[in-house]
Amino acid sequence: QVQLVESGGGLVQPGGSLRLSCAASGTFFSIYAMGWYCQAPGKRRELVASITSGGNTNYADSVKGRFTISRDNAKNTVYLQMNSLKPEDTAVYYCHAGVTSILKYDNDYWGQGTQVTVSS
Repeated sequence: QVQLVESGGGLVQPGGSLRLSCAASGTFFSIYAMGWYCQAPGKRRELVASITSGGNTNYADSVKGRFTISRDNAKNTVYLQMNSLKPEDTAVYYCHAGVTSILKYDNDYWGQGTQVTVSS
């Protein structure tokens, strides 16, 4: 079993910055991908950014140039640096991990979510 613990959400003014963190713990063979998704009220959960164990990244068009995803493989932790935040970035942000188990099965795990609110 894998647990994902998120931190770093909160209230920020437009143009401000926040840094989200997500640490994975438990017993597994490897984490091949980690990422962040967001879900605003009444909308579907959608990808914000993802990063593989090799460092390949993928971003939603709406956050390119403003958000940066990074990963510390030794700590099984993923970060999302969010700059130039806009009110439309307001959502619950969920950490995701694609994990290969000891028995070499792949599974998806989610964090509990952290609220990000961008408002003046």
